[in-house]
Amino acid sequence: MKIGNFNLEKDGTYIIAEMSANHNGSLQNALDTIRVAKEIGANCIKLQTYTADTLTLDSDKEDFIIKGGTLWDGKKLYDLYKEAYTPWEWHKELFEYAREIGIDIFSSPFDKSAVDFLEQLEPSAYKIASFEITDYELIRYTASKRRPMIISTGIATIDEIQDAVDICRNEGNEDIILLKCTSAYPAPLDEANLKTIPNIAETFGVVSGFSDHTLGSTAPIVAVTLGAKVIEKHFILDKSIGGADADFSMDKEEFETMIKAIRDTEKLLGKVDYSMTEKKKKSRQFSRSLYVAKDIKKGDILTEENIRSVRPGHGMHPKYLGDILGKVADRDYEFGDRFN
Repeated sequence: MKIGNFNLEKDGTYIIAEMSANHNGSLQNALDTIRVAKEIGANCIKLQTYTADTLTLDSDKEDFIIKGGTLWDGKKLYDLYKEAYTPWEWHKELFEYAREIGIDIFSSPFDKSAVDFLEQLEPSAYKIASFEITDYELIRYTASKRRPMIISTGIATIDEIQDAVDICRNEGNEDIILLKCTSAYPAPLDEANLKTIPNIAETFGVVSGFSDHTLGSTAPIVAVTLGAKVIEKHFILDKSIGGADADFSMDKEEFETMIKAIRDTEKLLGKVDYSMTEKKKKSRQFSRSLYVAKDIKKGDILTEENIRSVRPGHGMHPKYLGDILGKVADRDYEFGDRFN
């Protein structure tokens, strides 16, 4: 599967820098965030496309007040989204700038009007946010555009995940990536359950990845070792900018360190390989082999005292020691001779 020009089977881990609200209302911050994401090696910058009115109602009733131990407790949903949204009039400039400097860009639509708007910009993929996985009509409409579908599973039951996958396939869209996600901000480490990542791929027959809200880079690195092909993490230029997502976002230095660690992890994982490389062959000189430990005359009995398995590895393989012990020497040997 490809996202833009990135081949998930050949090109490693696709790393998404999630801008979200981290522009904090400044177009210049948004442009700078894209530039820096490219500089530090992210594969993609991701936006969110909504307005407060497409997400919720401007209501003061108790149901619309955030509570439950979040960073935003006491705030009205409408006010949070009004503060955090990315103005739609910025999108064209952001997409054009990202493409100009060579970093992929797409967005999370939160209703059909956002999908229609984004289609004009020809995104390389669509991302369905965790809390939208129950919006089956949004998934159906987005999947119908036949672009890769990246879906976070944070709040979904296993049946809802299966429903989302089936909806995409029923629309003729087989390019599905499911991201393991814990919808807590920040997410506790003991709720990450990263072993789910390979199970997602096996259970649903899709590419699996990880949308991370933990602090630090340990979780995404472990996720890559478990087979995650996509990593998404909130990215901010500088936490001093502030904003709705700043507290659980990585700054430039942190994100760059994470990317390097992921790329190093990919090198470490490599591939299944039992072949004898030239390096291995050369190193075998330091393995053990059979050598003469005492002078031996023709006719002497070969024993553990006069034949030993020692380094280096130029003599007979040690596996033959048991076969030759007790036999009669067919010629003279000097101390230190290879036994062949």
